[in-house]
Amino acid sequence: MADAAFWNDQAAAQATVQEVKTLKNWVEPHDGLQQRVADARELEELLALEPDPAMEADATREAEAIRDEAEAFELRSLLQGKDDFRDAQVEISAGAGGTEAQDWAQMLMRMYTRWAERKGYAVEILDLSEGEEAGIKGAVLEIKGPSAFGFLRAETGVHRLVRISPYDSQARRHTSFASIFVYPVVNEEINIEIRDEDIKMDVFRASGAGGQHVNKTSSAVRLTHLPSGIVVSCQQQRSQHKNREHAMKQLKNKLYLRELEKQQAARAALDSTKQDVSFGSQIRSYVLQPYTMANDHRTELKVTDVHKVLDGAIDPFIEAYLKRQGDAA
Repeated sequence: MADAAFWNDQAAAQATVQEVKTLKNWVEPHDGLQQRVADARELEELLALEPDPAMEADATREAEAIRDEAEAFELRSLLQGKDDFRDAQVEISAGAGGTEAQDWAQMLMRMYTRWAERKGYAVEILDLSEGEEAGIKGAVLEIKGPSAFGFLRAETGVHRLVRISPYDSQARRHTSFASIFVYPVVNEEINIEIRDEDIKMDVFRASGAGGQHVNKTSSAVRLTHLPSGIVVSCQQQRSQHKNREHAMKQLKNKLYLRELEKQQAARAALDSTKQDVSFGSQIRSYVLQPYTMANDHRTELKVTDVHKVLDGAIDPFIEAYLKRQGDAA
């Protein structure tokens, strides 16, 4: 990257920079964890020779911290998707059921906000549609942090709540649904870089209106973009240079549209995986009455402290899902 020619191809340079950044995000935590383990072993050897109750307590706390960090690193190692390193966009939609479902959607919005805060991630509300009486009809959150999408993609699906409704005067039990869909956050600005070696230029005499000079000189330009096969031409200007300039603009516009269509197709492919927000399609159930339980139907992981889960403690479900995917791969 120190080479001045490195930045000549902007697209390739940016891809390399991103790859280096991704590798650093793996290597640096790994090296730091190894150093902490080495330091802890040295302390253990020292305490074997010279026991010290205070230092032993510190050593125990450090061992627990190292264990937690190692488990977190192991979890990260399960993130192998090409977009797993990206930030996440979380789309929350209330299902049928009016106020009940809208209140449930707001509870989920708080759950993901609290999860992000626990991990030190930033949360930005991009869109919010409030319910008529309470809760929200829907919301879009952008959660920014290392591998946010890799973790949160495990949450895509229908979430079901069973509770005694606070909005029912007869205190009956209600079942509510809300859907979660998670997208990777990609750079919306499409950077079109055209390399000279990818362009074949032909010149020819212009035809039609334009004056005597236009017709007698080879001022018209035809550009062929070899990687895509796109062909553009321009013959409206008297200058070959200006015709080439206008043709390049056409080519960039067509390449931009091509890349935009690719992004839209990828988004549509993700959208096609959405499930109906209804009974039988849920990935997880949260029961508050007559007992408390959060149950993930994909992994069969059950957590009895559902209130802690709703306060953002969803890592056990994410871990179980990622490990299940890793085992299936």
